[in-house]
Amino acid sequence: MESNSGILLSTAYLPPVSYFAAIASSADAYVEACETFQKQSYRNRCKIYSPDGVQTLLVPVLHAGSRFIRDIRIDYSKNWLHLHRRAIATAYGPTPFYKYYWDDIDAILGRQYEFLFDMNLELTQKLMSLMGIRTPLQLTSDYESAPAGLCDLRSAVHPKRDSFFWQPKEYYQIFSGRHGFLPDLSILDLLFSEGPEAGALL
Repeated sequence: MESNSGILLSTAYLPPVSYFAAIASSADAYVEACETFQKQSYRNRCKIYSPDGVQTLLVPVLHAGSRFIRDIRIDYSKNWLHLHRRAIATAYGPTPFYKYYWDDIDAILGRQYEFLFDMNLELTQKLMSLMGIRTPLQLTSDYESAPAGLCDLRSAVHPKRDSFFWQPKEYYQIFSGRHGFLPDLSILDLLFSEGPEAGALL
């Protein structure tokens, strides 16, 4: 993706590589804070590379009341956090850089945020910091269907669509001998595999 002046993204849980590639190549990045929650999106899920191939990790949310994205609460009655920790350890424990980065990420998950948006934002900012991405990350103050002056990627980064704005670069994946290279997984896949070189591969 060529450098552009600014982009607009939805919130996302442990977002895919393309999400961070878009941020890294932009002068300014905005996260949509005024939309309604959308199911079947990266807002509350991510994809990792398990020993059996792609595995989706879902954060359960409470659907009662407001659908405003800032009001969506995480459902801790489900044992999702334990399951995510175990799945990530199984997938990436053997990778070269898992032990160097996981504690920082797990510390955020362990805070048990009430709201999905707040957890996602904190994770995204931490992951940006770990990869040395310095693009300012800002929140929208109102909803615009066609934002002026921004490249709107709110619907482009989606688990059921290929990214039209980004060309993946192959990198080391621990299970590639079984399933080949799998592009655009959660940024955890790139970070744990390539460590300090992750930012340069976006």
